[in-house]
Amino acid sequence: MQFMLWQGVRRHPFFRLMRLDKPVGTYLVLLPSLAALWLAAGGVPPVWEVLVFVAGAFVMRSAGCVINDYADRDWDGAVARTCDRPLVCGEIAPNTALKLFAGLLLVGGVLVLTLRTEVLLWSLGAVALAILYPFTKRWVYYPQLFLGLAFAWAIPMAFVAVLGVMPAEGWWLFAATVVWALIYDTWYALVDRDDDLTVGIKSTAILFGRSLSWIMAGLMMLMLWLLVQLGNAFSLGYVWYATLILVSGHFVWQLWLARDEQRDAVFRAFKSNIWIGVMLWLGVVLSYL
Repeated sequence: MQFMLWQGVRRHPFFRLMRLDKPVGTYLVLLPSLAALWLAAGGVPPVWEVLVFVAGAFVMRSAGCVINDYADRDWDGAVARTCDRPLVCGEIAPNTALKLFAGLLLVGGVLVLTLRTEVLLWSLGAVALAILYPFTKRWVYYPQLFLGLAFAWAIPMAFVAVLGVMPAEGWWLFAATVVWALIYDTWYALVDRDDDLTVGIKSTAILFGRSLSWIMAGLMMLMLWLLVQLGNAFSLGYVWYATLILVSGHFVWQLWLARDEQRDAVFRAFKSNIWIGVMLWLGVVLSYL
């Protein structure tokens, strides 16, 4: 009976609108911010800050999904992967979605108010990026860059929550996370590439064209170089560099998996980035142990 009740909750329109049934994106926001907290604290960070950022990742990712679906409500019906979303099917009215978005921002604001005042100022950037990102698909072929900025914005917030300032060394992690988003969200966009071309949605999956595999490999090498610089800046030691070897192997596997650009394969490559995040976070944690 509990299983049936859970399945009923998962099918609820609001649950699906907030993408609570698909938590991959939440983990991709959360794991870099956890790494930032550990780096800022030089070890185990304060428990309250960890709890706030865990809750904040779920709340703000949900808010981002709601405003994304609101912005794309007239397009999603023409894309196979998104044609059954609640706003497309009329299960939730657009105005109701906006109210939910505002409510989630309010919850996020309450969470931020429990941290240093400086974090509140940084959080304004997170809100602006969350609102801006869905509309960039109409203007530029690299909305993935804006997604990366939105997802990575939790990193300076985490440093500021612990230290009161964003140290210069922390920008290595920020830059690596932005590049990482370019990687995994390009895999994600590749799933919809044919439909996006028909509808008129822009993405890096379209921009990279026939050079996609080479560009993706280049982005992966750039991310690894940034992570090496991060390790040097924070003196993380051999555990960190061993972690980067594992990450390199996983990237090679992603490239092999997506070599034919088949939808199921590239979607699997996208979802596997959770393990990249887990490895990098554990690499930081174990370095301080």
